Amino acid sequence: MFLPNVLAASSFVEVRPGLIFWTLVTFIIVAIILRWKAWGPILSLVEEREKQISSSIEAAKRERAEAEKLLAEQKTAIAEARREAQELLRRNQQEVEKFREDLMAKSRKEADAFKASAQREIEEQKSKAIAEVKAMTVDLAMEVAGKLLNERLDETKHRALAEQFVQGLPVKGGAERRS
Repeated sequence: MFLPNVLAASSFVEVRPGLIFWTLVTFIIVAIILRWKAWGPILSLVEEREKQISSSIEAAKRERAEAEKLLAEQKTAIAEARREAQELLRRNQQEVEKFREDLMAKSRKEADAFKASAQREIEEQKSKAIAEVKAMTVDLAMEVAGKLLNERLDETKHRALAEQFVQGLPVKGGAERRS
């Protein structure tokens, strides 16, 4: 039993030129068949896959560049929108301020007009009151003069005498009015 193991080991390391030749021929034939039938399609598939990967990388680069461009455009649009919003806000504030000033001016003008109207009304009422008081004074003076003189003068003489008396009355602060 020991002997076959030794023979088997020695046959494995022994050099046989015929076996080497046929091993080389078989290797070359298998290599040619593999190159002809397998390596060509395998290499074409590898090249095709390489082209796909390259085109995918290029497409990704283009898409990234476009995305960056769109991002820049969006940032610009946002900045523009903010600027426009600030401009609108500033304009609205100016318009509100102008409206407030116009409203204040209109209110002042209306108040001044109302004040002037009230002053005119007061002056008219004052003039009417003074005229009424003068008329009453004339009538009173005529009655007093008629009783004092105990004689009746005609109406025109009484009126002239009363008006002369009224002209002599003091007006505003004790100043006398002379015609």
